[in-house]
Formats: sequence, C-alpha cells, structure tokens
Amino acid sequence: MASRSSTTQPSTPPPCSTHGAFQLPGFQAAGHFMIGGIFPLHYRVELPITNYTSVPKKALCHGFDPRAFRWAQTLRLAVEQINQNQEFLPNHTLGYKIFDSCATPITALRAALSSLNGPGEENSPLCSGTGRLVALVGESGSSQSIVVSRTLQPFRIPMISYFSTCSCLSNRKEFPTFFRVVPNDDYQVKALARLLQQFGWRWIGVVLEDHDYGRFALQGLRREIQGTDVCLAYSEMIPKDYSRERVLQILEVMRTSSARVVVVFSGEGELYPFLQEFEKQKIPGLQWVASEAWVSAKVLAEAFPFLDGTVGFAVREGRVPGLGEFVRKVNPQTPLPPSTAPLPLCTGKEVLLEQQSAYMDFSGPRVSYNVYKAVYAIAHSLHNLLSCQPGAGPFLNQSCALSSNIDPWQLQHYLQEVSFNASGEEVNFDLKGDSIPSYDLMNWQRNPDGNPWFVKVGLFDGTKDSGKELVIQEEAIAVVSVCSSSCAPGSRKAVRHGEPLCCFDCVPCDSGKISDQTDSIECTVCPEDFWSNDNGTRCIPKTVEFLSHDAMGLSLTVIAVVGACLTIAVLGVFLHNINTPIVRINNSELSFFILISLTLCFLCALVFVGEPTSWSCMLRHTAFSITFSLCISCILGKTLVVLAAFTSTRPGNNIMRWLGPRQQRVIIFSCTLVQVIICTAWLTDAPPFPSRNSQYQSSKIILECSVGSSLAFWCVLGYISLLACLCFVLAFLARKLPGNFNEAKFITFSMLIFCAVWVSFIPAYVSSPGKYTDAVETFAILASSYGLLFCLFAPKCFIILLRPEQNTKQHLMGKK
Repeated sequence: MASRSSTTQPSTPPPCSTHGAFQLPGFQAAGHFMIGGIFPLHYRVELPITNYTSVPKKALCHGFDPRAFRWAQTLRLAVEQINQNQEFLPNHTLGYKIFDSCATPITALRAALSSLNGPGEENSPLCSGTGRLVALVGESGSSQSIVVSRTLQPFRIPMISYFSTCSCLSNRKEFPTFFRVVPNDDYQVKALARLLQQFGWRWIGVVLEDHDYGRFALQGLRREIQGTDVCLAYSEMIPKDYSRERVLQILEVMRTSSARVVVVFSGEGELYPFLQEFEKQKIPGLQWVASEAWVSAKVLAEAFPFLDGTVGFAVREGRVPGLGEFVRKVNPQTPLPPSTAPLPLCTGKEVLLEQQSAYMDFSGPRVSYNVYKAVYAIAHSLHNLLSCQPGAGPFLNQSCALSSNIDPWQLQHYLQEVSFNASGEEVNFDLKGDSIPSYDLMNWQRNPDGNPWFVKVGLFDGTKDSGKELVIQEEAIAVVSVCSSSCAPGSRKAVRHGEPLCCFDCVPCDSGKISDQTDSIECTVCPEDFWSNDNGTRCIPKTVEFLSHDAMGLSLTVIAVVGACLTIAVLGVFLHNINTPIVRINNSELSFFILISLTLCFLCALVFVGEPTSWSCMLRHTAFSITFSLCISCILGKTLVVLAAFTSTRPGNNIMRWLGPRQQRVIIFSCTLVQVIICTAWLTDAPPFPSRNSQYQSSKIILECSVGSSLAFWCVLGYISLLACLCFVLAFLARKLPGNFNEAKFITFSMLIFCAVWVSFIPAYVSSPGKYTDAVETFAILASSYGLLFCLFAPKCFIILLRPEQNTKQHLMGKK
C-alpha cells in the first residue's frame, strides 16, 4: 500500500504523434514553397461510371469524380507552368500536396491536417513546427471549406477556394484567412430570383443538401423572392446520411405539390443518390433549376436524361492554356501514389480519352479556370513578397519577409493586395471579398448524337443596374409552375385570403379600367375622355353623344318643320280670307301675331338638334322663352279682348275703350319685354354653355347645353307658366259667353293642353339622361305648339275651307 505522505508526480504528456497515414490517394511534388490542394476526387456513393465497382458499400468513398480529377490536374499544370517561367519566383519553385476530401467535411479535415505535415506524416507542424506549407487551394464544398479554414486559422495559413460559394464564408471576422475566386451565393440567389421572375415561375419547390451551403442558399433565396410574385411551395432537405425512407418522403412531397419547378441547392455527390431514387419513382413534368454546384456536372446529365431542359447559372468560363494536352498525358497509374485505402489499384489501362467524358470536357473550363486563377494568385503574391525591397516593406519598420523563412501570414498580406491573373493582367476578382458577380445561364440540351450538351443561353451581370442584370439570348423552356394560372390582360390578380401570394383569382377590370399586361396587380384608370374596351385591355375614346340627326333627331326635325309649314299654311289661309267674318271677328292682327310666334316656336326646336355650341346653347333657351312668351302674350291679349267684347254690351260698360289695338300691342309688348329682360340678365350673368357630361353614363360623353344659371332657367319657365295660367283663368271665365263661335272655349282647351305638357315636362326633364334631356325639351316645345295651333286655328280653318256657308256674321253671333 502506498504511503499517504508520498507525492504523486504528474504524468508526462504523451509525445505528439499521428494516428496513422492518410489513406486516400493524392499527388505530391517537392518545391521551395508548398501549396496544399484539396479536391473531392471521390463521392461517398458509387456512381455507374466508376471503375471501383468492387468497393464494399461500407467504404467511406466510392465513386470517382472525373471533374474533380481534372481540377486537381489543373493545379499541377499551373504549378509546372509557374516553375518553368523564369519571370516567376526566380531561384524558387513551387511544390504541391494534393489530397482527396471525398466531398465530406470529416475527410476534408483529415486532408487539411495531412497537408500541414512534412514529407512524412510523423513530422507534423502541429508537433514540431516544421513544414513549408504557405497556402492551400480548396475546397469545392462550402461545408468542407468551413472546416478546413478553421483548421488552418491557428497557423494563419491562407486558403483560396475555387468553388465554395456559401455566403457565410464572407464573414471576415470568422474566416479571416479565407479567400475565394468565385462569387458568393448572395449573387447566385439574386440571379435565380431574376430567372424565376423572367420565366414566370411563381410557384416553386426547393430541395437542398443538409449543409451550410444549402441552408444559407435557401435563406438567401427566401430573402430575394420576398415581396415578389414568386412563392415557395415547399423546401425539403436531403439528409447528410442517406436515408431512403426520408428521400421517399421528399419525393412524395414533390409528387403531390402543384409546383412544377424545383430549385436544387446541392453538390452532385449528395444529389446523385437522390436522383437515382427520383428516377425510380417516375415523377413526370418537373422543370429543374440547378445551382452552380451541379449545373455543369456532366456526370449527372449523362446518367439522368430526365434532367434535360435544366437551367441554372454557372461560374464564368475562362481559358486555361495547355490544359487539354496536359490531361491527355495523364496515366492513372503514375499520378496516384501507393495507398492502403480499400480501393482497387489502377491497372494503367483505364480509358481517359473518351471525348465526351467529364474529365476530357474542355468546352469551357469554369471551375478549372478558378483553380488556375487561385494558383496564379498565390504565385503572384509570393513573387511580390520575394521582390520586396528592404526599407519599403509592408511589415514592422517597413521590413520585408525573409525568403528563407516565409510565414504564411506574410503571404496572406500580399494575397489581400493581389490583382493579377495568369497573364500578368488585372484580374476580375477581389480576393479580399468575393469574385465579381457574373454568371453564364446554362441550359441542358442534347446534341444531334444524343449526348448531353450544355448550352449558354444568357448572362447575369451583377454589376449592371437593377432590372438589367439578366440577359437571355434564347428561350427554350415552356414549362410554367404556378399555383394559379396567369391572369390575362383585362384582369387583375386578387390574392386569396389565407393563401400565399402566388395563389390568386383573376378578377376582370372594372368598367373604365384596363390592364394591358399579364398578371397585373391592379387595373389602371382610363383618362377622363377615354373608356375601356369590352376586353378591358386598352382605353378607347369615349363615345360622344348628343341629339344628332339620328332617328330620334330626324323625327323631331321633321315634326318641327311640318309644324312650321302648317302654321305658315294657316297664316296663308287667314291672309287669303282676311276680310271674311271669322277672321275679322277674332282680331286678325292678334291671330297673325300668334301664327308668326308659333312658327318661331316650331323653328326654335331645330336649334336643339345637333352638336351644342356656345351660340346654339344661348339661342336655345332664350329663343324658346321669348317666342313662347310672345305667343302666350298674344293669346292673353286675345282672351282679354274676347272677355271685354262680350261684357261691354252691358249698359254703362265701356271697357273696350281700354282694350283697343294700341292697348293690345302695349300688353303684348310689355309681357314679352319682361321675358326679354330675364333672358338678358341670364345671358349677362351666367349664360348657357356646352358641356361634356359623363355622370349619366361613364362610357359616354354627353354633349349638352348647361343652363349656366338654374335660377334663370326656372324663372323663364315660371314666367311662361304664369302667363299660361292667367290665360287659362280668363278663358275659363269667358267659356259660357253666348255665340256659336266662342273662342274662349278653344283658348281654355289650348291652355289646358299647354299646361299639361309643361307640367309633365318637369319630372321628365330632370330624370332623362344624356341626349334624352334635349329630346324631352324639344318634344314639349313641339307638343305645346301643336296644341296651340290645332286648338286655336283648326276650328277656324274648318269653317273657312269646309263650311264657308257658316262664315257669316249672323251665324257666328248665333243669330238665325
């Protein structure tokens, strides 16, 4: 038993050591300055194009990725070109250590730690501080880049990504040593949102990988489509660890959803098994929109023909000189070092020269060009660092870095200032931030041989003004995904209560409003003098309506002319028989005045027919009122004469002395003068004027004469009514006077008709719309004029023309 007083010494920490060699294949070349490279040379799932078909399913990496293999060869090519260029890094060379991430964060972490080791993994800088790694190029996946960047941060080793686009990596505080030569996803989702709007895809689904790349991309897309007419039907996440049960649930959502467009944010490795299951389920009629992570993945286009028609934005292509010749010389047996990974060894007989394979596709280097730019950015930074002149350096006391002992953080400083591409020209990216946001719009098609063909159909330039970034050269997509069908011109969208903005009803535009575009949010009101057509698609000039020479106008015109002609005919009859008793006994002078005024009444009705003008409006009411006042004044004078003639026969009554011809003229003139004064005041203060009235019928413009002063208008009518009522009362009192021809009876009846017509006129005039107002007034003038003409003169003309034997004084006086 140990003594209580003895002191237990702290155990000595075990020496720093590695836990075995990294088992995945890679490439390595010595140099003064080492560049690390991490590429997803394998998938976690087995692809049909792989030669490694005997790999157990439990193995971590299965499918060989020919695209990533080409990216790795691009790094090797760039390093060889730089080492052969005497202008770059004089007396120094670049070396590289390339490892496989297997498209997984955990393997990428192992690759990053292995890149930190020296020539043998036993000599790790984590333990001994040795090793000359100055920078690392990688990775393609954002989740892998996050892990690798955090791993390198303690050593302040800069990392340049060629394909990691997650916007989260733009956080310089969290990832100070991370750089990239590809735009971040903020620009990609903006481009995708513009694309969806351009094609009218308003009801979409989103499928994403369960990594930072997918989650941040979805978050950005939601932000971009907020406030637009694009709506999200569903968003489903492909699980990190493939689960067929979960994938079937996602596919069932896609099958039952009404959204026919699917946006996918995923790397091709995660997407491949998902598409395999999708193909088995045979879900028809979907339009695929690819993120930049798989839009140029030829392995998917070759394996899944149902992806034909896919559209998406790819990083801009560039030129990598010598790449084609370099990769054709690659022998699978020579570049891959011996490995203890559970993968079959290369035989050296594998075919790499198939012209349509993803490895040999040089139609437009995109990611390869980014790798190429990343290597040259490191080379230029090293060159600038080695060219530093003492006393003019960027470090403490204007010192320079020691070429024999360069620290990675010193290179990072120069990387922040790099602005050259492989040809020594200014680059179009900013390593301190993100690449210039420019994309090619790609469409998956088939060439005449039936092989996949990625066609550039447009361009998105994030430097352009808003609304002008997206230019589409070719439209080859006919699929439309909406919750509701588009609203045709002539209608507007009405959002359904409780449903997304993409679900709406199409409501026809109200009368007087139009929409001349598809899916209008609101209808536009037509200008004042315009109205909507029957379809509600355009504004047309309103129909201008007035009492014209149409059927109604012509009828009134004919009636007025006939009335005037009859009146003139009666006047002619009276003039021809002026010396006969029936003309003389009824005061021929007053009869002539009445006939002349009636002729004017008939003719003034013609002024109401035709387009209103300033003069016609003033003439209408004034001529009508004065002529009728003259006519009624004459009838009033005749009534007084008749009444006085029969009452003057009484003894002692000499009233006729006060109603001679002169007095009669004074009465007529005085009564008419009052109306003339009223009309003069009316025309002076507020004369009638033509107006355009749209109150009665909005689709028409009613040209009418506004009375100007309603008070004056009704005063005119009131005065005429006063004269008519006075005539009616006097004639009614004289109706039983003796004689076979008692004219008082006819005056009573004529005034009764006159008053009935004008009493009926008032409500009809007020309630009649448009041109019918003028028609009612014209009809009242004609009806009352005809009433006066027939009641006063028809009996006389009957005797003169048909009963001349009764045209004697004895008969008229009632004497046999």
